[in-house]
Amino acid sequence: MPPSSITGAGDGAPAQGNGQTMGDSQSRLRRALRSEGGKGLTIVSPPLVYTLLLLAAPLATIVLLSFWTQQFLTIDTNFTLANYEEALTDPLYRELMLRSLRISGLVTLATVVTAFPIAYFISFHVQSNRKSLWLFLITIPFWTSYLIRVFLWRVILAYDGPVNGTLLGLGVIDEPLGFILYNANAVVITLAHAFAPFAILPIFVSLERIDRSLLEAARDLGESHVMTFFRVTLPLAMPGVLAAALIVFIPTVGDYVTPRLVGGSGGTMIANMIYAQIFDLNNRPMGATLAVLAMGTVAVISIGLILLTRRWTGPKR
Repeated sequence: MPPSSITGAGDGAPAQGNGQTMGDSQSRLRRALRSEGGKGLTIVSPPLVYTLLLLAAPLATIVLLSFWTQQFLTIDTNFTLANYEEALTDPLYRELMLRSLRISGLVTLATVVTAFPIAYFISFHVQSNRKSLWLFLITIPFWTSYLIRVFLWRVILAYDGPVNGTLLGLGVIDEPLGFILYNANAVVITLAHAFAPFAILPIFVSLERIDRSLLEAARDLGESHVMTFFRVTLPLAMPGVLAAALIVFIPTVGDYVTPRLVGGSGGTMIANMIYAQIFDLNNRPMGATLAVLAMGTVAVISIGLILLTRRWTGPKR
């Protein structure tokens, strides 16, 4: 037999085997895509890519930038922890972070405490056919710009605004109140009003899911209305309360507009310093470092709040 024929036969076998392997791989891929998992992956892939590009990639960029340093107009890409050391040891940064957490905590407390009675009233005392109307009225503030609402509170809390004017006219005070504008109190008041609908809606949904027969059973067992609320209604509504607290707390820590417009020097928060580092001082790595520390702090507090709430509302052993 000629050598060429032997060689041709030997070369043909691997080619045929490779083609068969590729065919089997394509067949398995088609079967995988037609399966339930494959269909779900096909549906999830576009938003997953979208999320990675618009959320994960910018976040990773900020984290990477925080380990660099600014040298005048250029950025030194050598890895360093100098920014974190400065951010954690500088008293100014610590004070701004603590103030931001304190203001956000007060805003969260004020918002949830004022939102719960409203949600409770709508859920338990408003007729079913009118609940949608009440919820619609709650969303009316969203019809106007957030910036306009902040400016309105700046006018309301001003020295010659409606609050001071009314109190002076009634003789309650002798001079305008100075503690309600251009300080942390003004920031708390403005943010509590701005985020009130975000707290009312999740609490209302949680209250609507409570089985009313449980409340009747507690009353039949001799519990008073107050004890029924604290032992049955409130624990069952805690998922909504927790959701409301997180929805309010997380964004208010990084709020920039409200402290800038109504906070004054006493209401400056960490977001204002981040803006100053990036745009005014041209120190982007330090701004990124402060942003990473703020995100990490908020994440730790949020996780701790979730675990504490689950431990309180979870099944008792």
